[in-house]
Amino acid sequence: MTSQTRDQIADRIAAELGHSFEGELVAGGNYIPVVRDGRTLYTSGQVPRVGTTVVVTGRVGDQVPLGKAREAAQICALRCLTLLRRELGSLDGIEKVLRVGVFVQCTADFTQQSEVADAASELLHRVFGEAGVHVRTAVGVYALPKNASVELEMTVAAKSNAGRNS
Repeated sequence: MTSQTRDQIADRIAAELGHSFEGELVAGGNYIPVVRDGRTLYTSGQVPRVGTTVVVTGRVGDQVPLGKAREAAQICALRCLTLLRRELGSLDGIEKVLRVGVFVQCTADFTQQSEVADAASELLHRVFGEAGVHVRTAVGVYALPKNASVELEMTVAAKSNAGRNS
């Protein structure tokens, strides 16, 4: 059995979810999607947008069930990985996922933010193995851009020889 690259694993997960992240990932304002400082890369917050559509919207615990919010977190993580892949040339250029921040638009009594974030953490472990284990913050918020149910940001360490800006 041939082992798959991280890029192939991420593409397979996206296909399992029924989504593609080919084409441009448009920034929704006056910012850039990835900043690199030495070997550390930071992504801007990503909502569950596929193409031009935010595919999971509304308040978790009301209009959005837990399972759909978990899917939204996976889409957000895949968007971050797509941005990082474009910056580095390949996800194999990532040495370690350092931190993930997950924001969940939810009702006042919803307390399963960590279960929503777990879906992204599990995805990162599938792609990176132990290098995908990270520190994390998961918080509930009143509102997110475009009425997105979830927003996710990521910080990773690149391998010393990875990417065009090394």
